[in-house]
Amino acid sequence: MESDFLVIGSGIAGLSFALKCAELGSVVVVTKKKDVDTATNLAQGGIAAVLERDDSMQSHVEDTVVAGAGLCDAEVVRLVVESGPKRVRELVALGVDFVRDQESSSGYSLGREGGHSHRRVAHAYDLTGREIERALLEKVRNHSQIRLLEEHIVIDLLMVEGELEGWHGGEGKRCVGAYVMEGGVVETYRAKITALCSGGAGKVYLYTTNPDIATGDGLAMAFRAGAEMANMEFVQFHPTCLYHPQEKNFLISEAVRGEGAILVGADNVPFMEKYDPRKDLATRDTVARAIDKELKETGEDCVYLDITHRDPEYLKKRFPTIYQRCLSRGIDITSQRIPVVPAAHYMCGGVKTDQQGRTTIPGLMALGETAWTGLHGGNRLASNSLLEAVVFADCAARYCRSVWPQLQEKKVPDVDEWQRGEARKMSEEILINHNWDAIRRLMWNYVGIVRSLKRLALAKERMAAIYDEIDQHYRDYIITPNMVELRNISLISLLIIQSAMERKESRGLHYLIDFPEKNADCRQTRFCKKKNGRKWEIEMIEEINR
Repeated sequence: MESDFLVIGSGIAGLSFALKCAELGSVVVVTKKKDVDTATNLAQGGIAAVLERDDSMQSHVEDTVVAGAGLCDAEVVRLVVESGPKRVRELVALGVDFVRDQESSSGYSLGREGGHSHRRVAHAYDLTGREIERALLEKVRNHSQIRLLEEHIVIDLLMVEGELEGWHGGEGKRCVGAYVMEGGVVETYRAKITALCSGGAGKVYLYTTNPDIATGDGLAMAFRAGAEMANMEFVQFHPTCLYHPQEKNFLISEAVRGEGAILVGADNVPFMEKYDPRKDLATRDTVARAIDKELKETGEDCVYLDITHRDPEYLKKRFPTIYQRCLSRGIDITSQRIPVVPAAHYMCGGVKTDQQGRTTIPGLMALGETAWTGLHGGNRLASNSLLEAVVFADCAARYCRSVWPQLQEKKVPDVDEWQRGEARKMSEEILINHNWDAIRRLMWNYVGIVRSLKRLALAKERMAAIYDEIDQHYRDYIITPNMVELRNISLISLLIIQSAMERKESRGLHYLIDFPEKNADCRQTRFCKKKNGRKWEIEMIEEINR
């Protein structure tokens, strides 16, 4: 399989990039599940952009920087915020049907979420991600230059000797595609440009709002190939995941608090005023830690969101999905409190990229949650993720357009076919299932919302042993999709642990009880990469003061 562009992932970042690059050449989009099995499709809140007259770019910039705990790249923040209105209009032109409000200056019904000083979240009620995914998929499926391949899982990147003009890094190697498995057969998918748009790594944790596909595949592949990574310790936990024995990962959107919901304990007493003057509209890191503390102090299993004081008909219209899903579990949000707990939600670190979406490996781009762009810093502001995805998809496509005259003429080199060697079929899948469960419980209990150096050290020791066992399975047995995902989450777990041990302070999403305060000397973005000759150990290669 050969194409001009290989896009790994079918969320908002990958599809947006694919549509724009299809104007230049052939595009292959591979996704390991169905095309709609993405974090984008589960996004309820919306996309943040300055659209109202009483809002301002500076206000959105300041809200983002405050949420990011001093680690945002100011230049990137301004780039993303100032690009926001144009990108939203572009989505509308593609067919995204955001809710309208003719009485507002923007013409749209805009929501407000935690950390935002204004209403600036364009939404499709609580189905925003699904609406964006629907519109983009419709365009992609009907484009003659794009092939969308479902149930194709990527194993590793194809690396060859050589460089690309104007693209620095890679230590003399570049990416020319990936090994892709479909139906047990592994083939080489070669491309001039490869884009990792495979989302985050929420399935590293026992409880997550993410879809089952979020196993950090793009992050792990990039690390193994030698790409630089950034701030892997910053994992965002969404404060309000529905707590119910029959629910696995249903999110109660932050927009519910934006519309007036109040967090209360089992005694029905509000508690957020104890933790932040913004109360229930504080940023996610603050709210998640507050809930975690309340649960540990009270011994309760959950806290509650109470929005029963709002008009029932308004709630049914504004949050139709949440209303129906909760009702199916015996909870009427118009008259009953919603039981909630925090859950792993978003990776704020990732594969280091520049403002064109380029990684430190020539030929390899990273977009969306897979990438670290400098926007989110130590904590992501609500609804900035969809915004970042479309802005950087545009930046990356514009870069490709600028170099296309030279790149178009280059031939993609031949690469070695996948070699199975002496690998044999695994007779007992329990070997996979046991380690999968062990990793997720270990990460939840030892590397969660609140951390300690002692627990991190124990987690590293145990994860290293688990990783070595998984790596041996990978070499001994014929690979399966489950094995590929297990290999990736074990590696990403180690990267999170090691990065968390390096940051000896508490900032944003990283709270370390040994060092409970921010340290002015630690106001740095940390970059790391694979240590030479090692499978998972990292070396810190650079720090940038903000």
